[in-house]
Amino acid sequence: MAEALAALLRPQYEDILVSHPALPTAASGWEHPPLERFGRFFPLGPGQQLEDYGAFYVGGSENRDNSGADLSPDLLQLLLGWAPSRPFSSCLPGSGQAQAEGPRAVRARARSHYLVERARDAHVVGLLAGAPGGAGHCEALAHLRKLVQAAGKRAYVLSLGWPSPAKLANFPEVDVFVLLACPLRVLDRPQSGASRGLFRPVLTPYELEAACNPARGPLGLGPYLTHYSDLLPGSPFHVPIPPPDSELWGAPDVSLITGELRPPQALASPDVPDVPVASALSQRSRLELAESSPAALFLGSRTWRGLEPQVGQTAPTRAVAGRRGVPIAYEDEPGS
Repeated sequence: MAEALAALLRPQYEDILVSHPALPTAASGWEHPPLERFGRFFPLGPGQQLEDYGAFYVGGSENRDNSGADLSPDLLQLLLGWAPSRPFSSCLPGSGQAQAEGPRAVRARARSHYLVERARDAHVVGLLAGAPGGAGHCEALAHLRKLVQAAGKRAYVLSLGWPSPAKLANFPEVDVFVLLACPLRVLDRPQSGASRGLFRPVLTPYELEAACNPARGPLGLGPYLTHYSDLLPGSPFHVPIPPPDSELWGAPDVSLITGELRPPQALASPDVPDVPVASALSQRSRLELAESSPAALFLGSRTWRGLEPQVGQTAPTRAVAGRRGVPIAYEDEPGS
């Protein structure tokens, strides 16, 4: 269908590119190696750049609005990564209705910038291993964990399957979560907020990279990377983590959410980033050593810490019959 549509448009638009899903067999048969971006192949010629093209997306949802709630992951990654200065439109094949995607692209980018700010304010980051066994998955997990520790934050690796509000609510000490999975699954992440069910936001690996790696430019200056392998060494988009003595870690910053001044990351960065989190010890009074953990500190600050067994502190009693009925009207209550 895409090729037939391109044949109809070529008399009016001479330079038309038809992208194809980045399957192993899709790159064969072209004169020049195609550019792989956003999980697709773009057959660019010599000297051509994708940033010089507008986009026309065939597909989408019938119930479209500017909120972006109905965006498919395939369309969302194109809106996030396409050059903001170039036009972007979409068309529904069934109805033939077309619309400019500029407003929804602006909202998608604004949401991504907000998530980056939340990650910069976070102290504890939960890394959700959503696709164990994928190519480069373990390397990407180690890279993100090292990046989080270099930025002076704590990282917890969680293998929960597909994240849900009920699963993530078991970790209230985590400030933000990062989903490590294939691009379409990552962008199909559940949303946070009262109407969405999640009390903590879920980020993509690239958004965490933009928040914690000071050597990488601000979000939006480069292409939006949707695959975690693009962040690893060997990729043309890889940006090494600065050494601990780099002046990039000492630059002060102001939170755009709270308005407070963030301390320089160099002061908060641990001196031994390769030491597992569970082995970090802190010194108490009386020269006692205790494990220092954000989760333990969070639990210690709560007024209710769960049921306490109090073994040996409660006298044994005989079992007696309990109350019958429903809480709104027990049988032994007056007027029931």
